[in-house]
Amino acid sequence: MGGTRGRRRQAVAAAETRPPRERYRAQVREEAKQHARQQIATAGASALSLNAIAKQMGMSGPALYRYFANRDELITELITDAYRSLADTFRARAETGPDLAGLAHALRDWALADPQRYLLIYGTPVPGYHAPADTTRITQEIMGHILDACAAGDPPAEPPSPLAAHLADHRAWAGDHPASPAALRRALAFWTRLHGVLSLELAGHFTGMGLDVAELYADEVLAVGQAGLS
Repeated sequence: MGGTRGRRRQAVAAAETRPPRERYRAQVREEAKQHARQQIATAGASALSLNAIAKQMGMSGPALYRYFANRDELITELITDAYRSLADTFRARAETGPDLAGLAHALRDWALADPQRYLLIYGTPVPGYHAPADTTRITQEIMGHILDACAAGDPPAEPPSPLAAHLADHRAWAGDHPASPAALRRALAFWTRLHGVLSLELAGHFTGMGLDVAELYADEVLAVGQAGLS
């Protein structure tokens, strides 16, 4: 946690040393992003409008376009901020050591704290929008923390399953992480099963079912910890 706070202090210090024009530009962009988040929470990312944001800020549309070239640039900023926030959350949790259950519950806490931020990166894609490749570095960091935790609980060698054999030859998504096929399988279970529960929960699909989603999620976390063991 101290590392995250240190990075924030460094960012604040760097901002304070910027020339006034750069500081003003950063302030306008941040205010625009705040209004954009409110729009997304109300009507979804596909309804995002720079002209509407400019009106809320007391600016003309063309004036705001000096700060964001188009809607896609603004969405990219929001997506990048969301990925960085999750990466910071995982990094802070990982500072206490590799803990798959700890990461899993940190993920749910992060998602519930701001559902629209979660849905922006893991929900329905925004029509006509294509995320830039430079978000790959951040997503690889996020996956790296998951792989570290999965590899820490690696089981003894076992007869390879068809999926394990497949993952041994198809591991580009894991970057250069040396995780075994069993750990890769566990990381994929983390990614698919936990995101599946979260996506259904945040979209309201458990409403009226009369179950405690926290209990369902906790059970899935236990199951993920066993993935690759049988």
